[in-house]
Amino acid sequence: MRYFLGLAGLLIILMGSFYLLDKSNSPPEVAPDNTVNKIKQKKNMIETKKIMERHSVPLEGEVYQWIGKNTDALTDAFGKPVRKDLSAYGYVWWVYQKRGNQYLQFGVKDNKIVTIYAIGDNLSLEPIQIGQGYESLKDNLDLLNEVTFSKSYSSYTFQLDDQELKSRPLVKLTDHIFMQCYIDTFTNKLSAVRIVTGDVLLKHRPYAMEYRGDLPEKPNPSKKEWKRIEKGREKQIFTITNVMRNTHGKAPVKWNKPISQVAFKHSKDMAVNNYFSHYSEDGAGLKERLAANEVYYQAAGENIAAKYSDSPSAMNGWLNSEGHRQALLNTDYSHLGVGVYHYYYTQNFLKIPQS
Repeated sequence: MRYFLGLAGLLIILMGSFYLLDKSNSPPEVAPDNTVNKIKQKKNMIETKKIMERHSVPLEGEVYQWIGKNTDALTDAFGKPVRKDLSAYGYVWWVYQKRGNQYLQFGVKDNKIVTIYAIGDNLSLEPIQIGQGYESLKDNLDLLNEVTFSKSYSSYTFQLDDQELKSRPLVKLTDHIFMQCYIDTFTNKLSAVRIVTGDVLLKHRPYAMEYRGDLPEKPNPSKKEWKRIEKGREKQIFTITNVMRNTHGKAPVKWNKPISQVAFKHSKDMAVNNYFSHYSEDGAGLKERLAANEVYYQAAGENIAAKYSDSPSAMNGWLNSEGHRQALLNTDYSHLGVGVYHYYYTQNFLKIPQS
């Protein structure tokens, strides 16, 4: 699978997303039941534990502590969420937006928090913090090209290329909890984080991976569920856009429903007709699509993306692409419409004259 981004008619392909080396037909390696092998197993376990302790991350920040907690504790601490967005991976996002440009999404499954996305100010992520430089992060975290995860008789190795290591490194926090660090590669600073259990990470599959044993199947949402997922993704993109604009000293954009409808139609058209471009198969571009829907404006820009696992990952891709970043942080734009269809994403930015 590859992730795709596009802006102003330019197709940008981000290489090295993920592949699967299928070793599921190989039987799990189980040591024979004898004293010698039991001693070897115990010795190996001790060595593994020492390695984990040497490379473990001190989870002092409050954000990490929420993994595994229930929704009663969440509502006691944060109150009711702004909304609940269905994801494509079997959990529901509980969305919180606090004053001071702080934004959090808690992924809840079976009444337990299994993933967290956090961006903005005043986030408790010790020993790191949003805005911290990449080189400084390496002093606190083990940023490696290969990160392993084991479950029962299955083992998985996530493989990051050098570009992924610089833009979205994966860190093993405990034996079953991981953190994706989203880096703003233009400032070389930490922009956002995602805390995630190994089970959820396997469903997202955001990196190349070798595995032995079983690979969990991805959920297959129904048509009705996809409509809920898409609406949630659209709202997430809108909100995260404004958090990013605030971080960079830009005024927020306003939501515009007619523009969102234009954006949605383009995302759906790309998905249904299997193409990726700012121009539809009949040659119509953003200008023609806006005119057809009688949308009036002074200036306009469009970001498109495809194959990203969800909205936070698509936003990180746009932030780290020069042309998309210019649209994302453009001070001229006053309104934004977002349209998502399955794994196709469209942002339409407009400068609309004041009435």
